[in-house]
Amino acid sequence: MSEVETRSTARDSLLLFANLWLENDPARYHVKVRNLSDAGMMGEGGPRVVRGTRLTVELGGAGAVRGCVAWVQNERFGVAFDDLINSASAQSSSPASEPMH
Repeated sequence: MSEVETRSTARDSLLLFANLWLENDPARYHVKVRNLSDAGMMGEGGPRVVRGTRLTVELGGAGAVRGCVAWVQNERFGVAFDDLINSASAQSSSPASEPMH
């Protein structure tokens, strides 16, 4: 999906907590999800990532979603999902509702 297509996708500003796994790293990280669309998300916290990092994020009713880091700015990063999700279902229940450490 091109950057133009992704940016035109409606996004919801919110605050969810999610579990995240990096490819080839068995550790589970907790991240804040600052905004979410059917095509991607903005996360904050968790591991240090670079553009191109492959990952999986657990998003409530949407389940485990695979994607790639599209951009990084300080503690925040954007993820482009491999496949479109139903972002409304992802907001229905957050799998990582406990506070981040």
